Amino acid sequence: MEDWKPGGANPETEGSTIQSIDTSFAVVTALRERNGAGVTELAEETGLSKSSVHKHLRSLVKHDFVVKEGNEYRIGLRYLDFGAHARAQIPASREITQKLRELASEAGESVQFAVEERGRAVVLYRDVSQGGVYSRGRVGRRFYLHQTAAGKAILSRRSDQWIREILDRYGLPKTTPHTIGDEATLFEELAEVRERGVAFNNEESTEGLRSVAVPVTGPDGDVLGAFAVAGPTHRLTDARFETEIPNLLRSVVNELELNLAHS
Repeated sequence: MEDWKPGGANPETEGSTIQSIDTSFAVVTALRERNGAGVTELAEETGLSKSSVHKHLRSLVKHDFVVKEGNEYRIGLRYLDFGAHARAQIPASREITQKLRELASEAGESVQFAVEERGRAVVLYRDVSQGGVYSRGRVGRRFYLHQTAAGKAILSRRSDQWIREILDRYGLPKTTPHTIGDEATLFEELAEVRERGVAFNNEESTEGLRSVAVPVTGPDGDVLGAFAVAGPTHRLTDARFETEIPNLLRSVVNELELNLAHS
């Protein structure tokens, strides 16, 4: 171990600080998954002592990241401020939201715009038309790229080397029996996505749900993200699933890319 010197960082203190931050994240994650919980529940969930959980909760409450109601704690709305700020940093946010509303109206289904961050697909915007169905794809939800149409659309614009690095990191976890589970099958499908410019999800992230996605490319040639239309399997069938929705998505994305290129 490198010796600590005056004026430099103390490795032991630094390690303790990092561990403390990790513990706070574990507490916050458990609160999100339980949709609120008490100290005892959080201690059981995280494997931490009740005193440790209580200490971290006090700090999180102090900074408005967690709120206390009676004996229960829940995620605070301060995250909304951070999330809105993070989302505003995405290029062309205003143009994307306009097209999302148009797409929802014309498709009559649930629509999303997702981006890639640290090798995961993140739902950045969502709109659900009257009659559309709500799914797990809420704003901020993270998915493995190979599990969703939007994720596969984004992957199709990445190099094979980049994709393999992501697979080395995360593997190919399955959420339904239909999720792609081996590398060869994924690369075969991505070759088809590159050829037709459209990605499909046939109950691969949620049973009973299908989706179609098209990637969006910025003026510099980099992929910005992907638009996706999702609906129940009994509505997204045959020509509607294979032709109508893909053509609608291509049209919307083409208009957006032209606007971005000439704005």
